[in-house]
Amino acid sequence: MYRFLLTPRWWGINVFLLLAIPFCVFMGSWQLGRFEDRVDSHRDAEERIASDQREAARPLDDLLPVTKATSGKQTTASGRYDTQLLVPDRKLDDRDGYYVLTLLRTDTGRALPVVRGWLPGDPDPAEVPPVPAGEVTVTGALQASETPGSNGVSARGGLPEGQTSAISAASLVNLVPYDVYDAWVTLNRGDSGMKPVPASAPSGTGLDLKAFQNLGYTAEWFAFVGFVIFMWFRLLRRELELARDAELGLATDEDGDDADDAPRQPAGVSSPVQ
Repeated sequence: MYRFLLTPRWWGINVFLLLAIPFCVFMGSWQLGRFEDRVDSHRDAEERIASDQREAARPLDDLLPVTKATSGKQTTASGRYDTQLLVPDRKLDDRDGYYVLTLLRTDTGRALPVVRGWLPGDPDPAEVPPVPAGEVTVTGALQASETPGSNGVSARGGLPEGQTSAISAASLVNLVPYDVYDAWVTLNRGDSGMKPVPASAPSGTGLDLKAFQNLGYTAEWFAFVGFVIFMWFRLLRRELELARDAELGLATDEDGDDADDAPRQPAGVSSPVQ
């Protein structure tokens, strides 16, 4: 009854099964490894942010351009505060609020975006503490320019004057008449009672959408293993049923359709004359 397993068709099915299962297991394990790497990277980045806060601050120009190695490092810069902007749709401690972003004009002629702190509620210039006057020296965590539409950064336009959706040189250069550093700093201590904004992990090291995509792909590849095995057993069962039907004389025609509904006449018996 199992002789059909030796046919060329079933040889092909069995070879496909033997190749598909280890391939799906390998791909699922690889995607799982990618997810675990991102988890480890996220944990290491958070630990590094905590350790960076204990390091001595270095001059801004020594840490540029911002990379995964320099993101979160303590830096210091001096200058005079100039244009102030509000950054809406920013959460802190699960509360809605906004960042207070002020551009620090340095001796280099470029301005450094500085997040002086966070305030709850909707952006309101009347609630923002005044900008410190005169020469100031800021110390905080260095951050890379944000990309609108990623990592929770709003990409919506049409904001009121005095607001920006992303802290990036590409966005700010259109709002101020001077060059802007392709980086920003969040102060370790918020100005005038504002809450300080904690440094975030560099892009590509957090548990973002891509990380959970890897986890989803892992489940898909292992699901394919189950699907392939299920289909193999289903085909095997169908072949066994056909073999039993053939032994019992119940085989169907070549198209797989059942016999005609009308009863067949025994051989040698003619139909009655109408």
